[in-house]
Amino acid sequence: MDQVAHVKWPNQQETRRLLGIAADGVANFYDTLPERPIGPLWDEDERKRWLDSHDFDTPRQLNGVIESVVKGLGCGNLLSIHPRCFGLFNPTPALAGAIADLISASFNPQLAVASHAPLSVAIERKVVNAIASRIWDGGSTGHFTSGGAEANMTALLLAATRAVTGFAEFGSRAFAGPPTFYASTESHFAWFKIAHQLGLGRAAMRLVATDGQGRMDPAALQAAIAEDRSSGKTPIAIMATAGTTNAGMVDPLHLLSRIASAENLWLHVDAAWAGALLALGKENTGLAGIELADSVTIDAHKWLNAPMGAGMLLTRHPDALAETFHVSASYMPTGDGDDPYVRSAQWSRRNIGLRLFMILATHGWKGVAATIEHQLELAQALRQSLAAENWKVENDSSCGVIVFNDMGGAAAEAIVKEIQQESVCWVSLARFEGRSVIRACVTSHLATGRDVEDLVQALKRARTAAAQG
Repeated sequence: MDQVAHVKWPNQQETRRLLGIAADGVANFYDTLPERPIGPLWDEDERKRWLDSHDFDTPRQLNGVIESVVKGLGCGNLLSIHPRCFGLFNPTPALAGAIADLISASFNPQLAVASHAPLSVAIERKVVNAIASRIWDGGSTGHFTSGGAEANMTALLLAATRAVTGFAEFGSRAFAGPPTFYASTESHFAWFKIAHQLGLGRAAMRLVATDGQGRMDPAALQAAIAEDRSSGKTPIAIMATAGTTNAGMVDPLHLLSRIASAENLWLHVDAAWAGALLALGKENTGLAGIELADSVTIDAHKWLNAPMGAGMLLTRHPDALAETFHVSASYMPTGDGDDPYVRSAQWSRRNIGLRLFMILATHGWKGVAATIEHQLELAQALRQSLAAENWKVENDSSCGVIVFNDMGGAAAEAIVKEIQQESVCWVSLARFEGRSVIRACVTSHLATGRDVEDLVQALKRARTAAAQG
C-alpha cells in the first residue's frame, strides 16, 4: 500500500522547527525589503513554472513548501508592503497584526455565536466599541467584516430596512417607487455591485456631481433627490465618502447631514481609508461631521496596519443590526440576541478583530496616532518637493495621498509606466475630476524621508524618459 502523507499536527519539536523556518523566511525577507525591487519580478512563464512545481499529486515536506511559498510571494507579486510602494492604500502590516493571524488561524475560533467563542467575540466587541466611541458618545455598535464592500453593503441594507416597513420580507417590492441612493462621481464604484447584489438594481445608484475638488456637491445632491421624488422614485440613503479612492477627498459631511435630516434619509460615511484619522482624536478636523452619520465604514487593513481583510461597519443605531439580520435556526444555540450571526451578514467567520486588538494592545492609540502623524508629515514633505520640482499638485487632501501631474506636459500614463518598469518606487495612475493623474500614497510605517526623496528622483527620471520617448 502506498504511503500517504496524512494531515496531522506535528509534535512540539517539529512544530517549533517549522514555525521557525517560516519566521526566519519572513524576517529575512523584511530585513532586505528596502533594497529589493518592488516587482513583480517573475513574468507569466516563471509564475507558471512555480505553479507547475506544486502539482498536488506528489506530497512535499512542509519545510520545503514554506521556503518555496516565501520565495514565490516575494518574486511573483507586487510588493505592496514595500516602503517605496506609494501607489496603493494597502500598508505594510504591523507585526502584531500578522502574528494575530497566525494565532487566530491556529486556535480557529468560530465567531458565529458567543457561547462557542466567548473571549474572541468579546475581543471584537471591545475593539469595535473602542473605535465607535471615537465617533459617537455611547450607544453605538458594529462588527468586523471581510472588507469595505461588505461593510458598505451592510450600511445599505440597514438604510433600506429602515426606509420602509416590509423591506426585510419583500425586498424592493416594499417600496412605493424604485429605491435610489446617492454617492459622488468620485466614490468607490463597488456601490454598483452592492446595489446589484441586494436586488435594488444598479440603476438605484445615483452618481452625484462633485464640486471640482473631488467632493460631493450638496446642490447637485439636492437637485438629484428632488428629481427622483418628482418622478416617483424613493430616495433612501446618502453614501458620503471620507477619503476618496482616487484622491483622498472628504465630502462636506455637515452639509450632507442637513440634507439627510431634511429628506429623512440614512447618512452613511464610507471612511474605509480616512477613518484611521480617528486615532488622532475627536479634535482632528480631517473627519469633521462624521459624528452626524448613521453608519460608518472603516478598513483596518488600510491605514491602521492590519493584514488584509479587516473591515468594520459601525452604527449609532444598535437595534438596526438586529432588525436587519435577525434569524433563528434549530441547529444554533439559544443566545441572548446579540450573537454575531444575528447581527451581521456573515455566519461562520474567523476572528478578524484579533488583528487590530493586538495592534492597539501593543502600540496603543498614541503609537498608532504617532505613525499616522509621521506619514502625514512625509506626505507634506512630498507635496512640497513636488511643487519645487515643477509638478502640479491637483488635490488638497487631509489624508496621506497626493495626486499630481507634470507642469511640463509629460503624460501621466507615460510617467507611471516608466516608474513601474524601473521598480525602484511605485506609483499608480488614477482619475481625478475627469483627468488622468499620478497618485502617491504614504501609508507604509516603514517609509522614511529618504524614501520620499527616492520617489522624487525616480519621478524626475521618469519624466525625462517619458518626454524623450
